[in-house]
Amino acid sequence: MSTSNGNSYDSVKRGLDAFIALLGLVLCSPLLAAVALLVAVKLGRPVLFMQVRPGLNGRVFKLYKFRTMKNVDVEGGLVTDSQRLTQFGAALRATSLDELPTLVNVVKGDMSMVGPRPLLVRYLSRYSPEQARRHEVRPGITGLAQANGRNALTWDEKFALDIQYVDGRSLAVDAGILRDTIRTLIRRDGINADGQATMNEFEGPATNATQDQLSH
Repeated sequence: MSTSNGNSYDSVKRGLDAFIALLGLVLCSPLLAAVALLVAVKLGRPVLFMQVRPGLNGRVFKLYKFRTMKNVDVEGGLVTDSQRLTQFGAALRATSLDELPTLVNVVKGDMSMVGPRPLLVRYLSRYSPEQARRHEVRPGITGLAQANGRNALTWDEKFALDIQYVDGRSLAVDAGILRDTIRTLIRRDGINADGQATMNEFEGPATNATQDQLSH
């Protein structure tokens, strides 16, 4: 992507992101309120899961999502993700309703509708130079990895798709990813890694580990 074309694309995309996210927040406000109430009743407070994540050029921001897990309770045996994840929380993840507050991040400019998913800050030092290129663009609510397997993919597969997006991004590509993401959500494909409540930890390129990305 040339510099001039890239700047034009980025400007148009930012405007579209803000418009779509604002429209989504307005249209989904009754749903947001209903989910917040259910989270408060079933999981307790706080209703939102907030965590610092790296964004464009590795700059950190605070990510907003609905909680899907109970608080850690060592005495009660609630320690691991699988122990803390409730049936209600799993349903939120399966439908991606837990992602609705992330629209606020898009409005603020922390994120885009489409881009590599924002991972954990501690992963920054573990990326290879090629993998680190995923931070050349704003992170997204959805991306190529989410439209093509989600958590069923290995880390290597995810990062390869991230870099493919960075090098070939366009409005047409973004539209295709949004379309394919909706299809994936309807089919509920790749919600969890095989045998995992969420994902395994990314240890670095040498380990070829498969995943943990959003532990809440």
